[in-house]
Amino acid sequence: MSNSSSAENISKTKNDDNILINKALEGDQAAYEKLMKKYYQLIYNLIFRMISRKEDVEDLTQEAFIKAFNSLQNFDRQFAFSTWLFKIATNNAIDYLRKKKLNTFSIDKEIESEESDFKFEIPDIENKPDRVIMEDQRKKILDEAIESLPPKYKEVIILRHKLDKEYEEIAKELKLPLGTVKAHIFRGRELLNKFLKDKIKNY
Repeated sequence: MSNSSSAENISKTKNDDNILINKALEGDQAAYEKLMKKYYQLIYNLIFRMISRKEDVEDLTQEAFIKAFNSLQNFDRQFAFSTWLFKIATNNAIDYLRKKKLNTFSIDKEIESEESDFKFEIPDIENKPDRVIMEDQRKKILDEAIESLPPKYKEVIILRHKLDKEYEEIAKELKLPLGTVKAHIFRGRELLNKFLKDKIKNY
């Protein structure tokens, strides 16, 4: 392939991505899904080279896309979307390793903000340093968030994060394609993030 052809392909990919990004920023869910489908395997392979446990790789791949989509308005168009996405995914995996999160992704431990990561902690309004009370508050809010989900998302989130089932088990149990299960978990996490961030702002 000539250098000119390669440059044209890169330019076309960049333009195609920018069109999808514009649509996504306008609230087009299909555009989000197209971007995710286009780059999912590349991001998965990238993270797999850093972290070998399959279930963790699946979770971290979805988490990378959630981070990217939450910060999409900050994406600098002079760079390729893939380069930006790869950087987010790499940093996310490195952070995971640094914190030694060797278990499966826990939605009640961290919620992503658009600016940075922050812990899902409920301020102690009554100034009672009682960890039991704090944990109880957090559990109640998380349960409330899960209950707020549409049924198809709530079901997969409960199976994945409360019952600790693997993606293939969920697909078999619900008689759904594996890709549909992954998409529902991804969307469910997005909605949980939004609910919890809004809830925290009100404290």
